[in-house]
Amino acid sequence: MKRMVALMSKEFIDQRRNPMLFLPVIIVAVVAIAMPIFVAIVVPAVAGEKLSESSDFQVAIEMYRNQPETRGLDPEGAIQAFIFQYFLLIFTLIPVTCAMSVAAYGIVGEKQARALEPLLATPITTMELLGAKVLGALLPSVMMSLACLAIYLLAVLALAQPGVVWAMLGPRSLSIVFLLGPLAALAALQMAVCVSSRVNDARTAQQVGVTVILPIVGLFISQLSGAFQLTVPLILAIAVVLAIINAGLMALAIRLFDRETILTRWK
Repeated sequence: MKRMVALMSKEFIDQRRNPMLFLPVIIVAVVAIAMPIFVAIVVPAVAGEKLSESSDFQVAIEMYRNQPETRGLDPEGAIQAFIFQYFLLIFTLIPVTCAMSVAAYGIVGEKQARALEPLLATPITTMELLGAKVLGALLPSVMMSLACLAIYLLAVLALAQPGVVWAMLGPRSLSIVFLLGPLAALAALQMAVCVSSRVNDARTAQQVGVTVILPIVGLFISQLSGAFQLTVPLILAIAVVLAIINAGLMALAIRLFDRETILTRWK
């Protein structure tokens, strides 16, 4: 554990020296925060028409007025709660994007800088090495996600109808941010680690890890089309599947990480 903590500390120092690693996640965070505010607040203000006066949101009113946390809201507040909760799914892209950027650099970048070979010559095990790499990328991803969520909730508190921000703190919203987000990020960064072990281009690892984004976008579009609603039991089921996938990816990463090849034949 001491070796992992020491290696994680080194990872954090490297990340501070390369702030451009976090540029993609900052862009995603700005879009994730600005888009629902534009839809729920800016557009009605510019158009001079309340969301509750539009027939397109009548289903949202009926659906969200039946939930305990939104029963006390007026029609406009219920629609705003629907929109702000709906776009929370985009927040799962924040830790995923951050994890892909950091994890791909963590191995490929050290290969290119010739900093990985001395590390592999130490007694550290492959499990310890990859565990430190994964946690070193996951923790900043989760912290970034929490910071963006705090900004988002403060914006909702300041701009939306009274009570909307408290309606967003229900089990569904919290499970999306604190359960699906980290598990999806963990899957993405472990895929990036698996590929980084065998390639010398960080972009290749990032392109493989980006496949985790596709199911998230699929869930977002499915909810938009009304195909289904992402309920708490469904979120828990998805979380169990992601946990199983993550366990398999960790075992695969350990098998793919060939220390001898990196030490003797990698160029």
